[in-house]
Amino acid sequence: MCISIVVFTCFYWSQQLIFPTPLESNLICKGRFAQNTITPLTDNKTFIMAAYFDNRENITRVLSIVRRAEVKSLHCRFCCSLDVNVSITVAKVNIGWHQKFPYSVANVLCVEPVNCDPKYVSIHWSPEGDIDQLPTFEIRNRASKTFLTEFTVCISTMFGNYNNVLQFIQTLEMYKLLGAQKVMIYKTSCSQMMEKVLQYYVTEGTVEVLLWPINEYLRISPNWRYANDGKDIGYYAQLATLNDCIYRNMHTNKFVILIDIDETILPQKHQNWKEMMDELQKEHPDVGMFLFQRFLFPTNTRNTIDAFNFSSWTSVPGVNLLQHTYREALVQSNGKLIVEPRKVIHTSVHKIIKGLGRTQTVSLEMAFIEHCRMVPRSKLPKDLIRDSTLWQYNSSLIRNVNHIIQNLTGN
Repeated sequence: MCISIVVFTCFYWSQQLIFPTPLESNLICKGRFAQNTITPLTDNKTFIMAAYFDNRENITRVLSIVRRAEVKSLHCRFCCSLDVNVSITVAKVNIGWHQKFPYSVANVLCVEPVNCDPKYVSIHWSPEGDIDQLPTFEIRNRASKTFLTEFTVCISTMFGNYNNVLQFIQTLEMYKLLGAQKVMIYKTSCSQMMEKVLQYYVTEGTVEVLLWPINEYLRISPNWRYANDGKDIGYYAQLATLNDCIYRNMHTNKFVILIDIDETILPQKHQNWKEMMDELQKEHPDVGMFLFQRFLFPTNTRNTIDAFNFSSWTSVPGVNLLQHTYREALVQSNGKLIVEPRKVIHTSVHKIIKGLGRTQTVSLEMAFIEHCRMVPRSKLPKDLIRDSTLWQYNSSLIRNVNHIIQNLTGN
């Protein structure tokens, strides 16, 4: 039996947008084009990621990270082309989910000027002054496109000199077997070997890597909740990357999957995600946001069978997913999402903060998420349940992983 969830967002997001009349300006379009995924404004307390046209609300939505206590009045400076006057409107700043950290993801919302089809926008706290050195952002998503892919997986952050290479390869190959055509990864840091693996998948066309040097600008907490420890933002600003990934894929992907690299959505009644989503959408034609429940598979327990202990894999650091077939009996408290990006206005990690329509929780009989990570011994349950759902893919998975490792190591 599926459970319906309606997320109320009045505490986190304004429901109406009220904007002043556009300001007159005789400024000429200038500025420098932003090239990076994070662009600080001169105050170093406002960081711009990207600008997206949102045809659902007829606004330009500038994804940003701001210091909540010092949010200034911001202005949107639009360029209809590179050689015309600037048109300025006052922005509305909507603060997102922050868990009491000083910095938060935010949407800077700009009403576009009348009789203008702007291609570029700059953000500044003053409607006046020299704009030659202001970063200028291309407004993405100006034109709707036909779907290029069915499923794109968004991996929000790769950090901590990530080196779990074997599990990464196995998970990527599982995503491909299940139907993913693209995986987007926001990378802060990883090992040299992991860098080589990423480059392989980039060349293959499966992975797109976006550099995410958030630690160069803010003090990062490894925790989700603020602990009054002097940190600026939680968990490598994961909420910022998740929302950016949704908007980057807004008009080119039918579905976007918001999970971590140690998680795989495993269908129970179907062989792949497409068959599963076809049935879910047939059952719930009015729904575009689906929440999947998670089981934790602790990596500090393992199956005693050595059937998947291949010598070629032992040279690759990381967890072997096929050797971990015991899970906790109860689902984890929070799930993860497959969404139609056009139905999402703003998301957190485990739920949609603002969307068009409702979110449907998917039954465990339909699918669940295998979340494979280490659990502290003190929190490890005594009674685990054997679950080898992943093994139904073992033939194709082993063949594909062997091929990747052979290409990487030459063995």
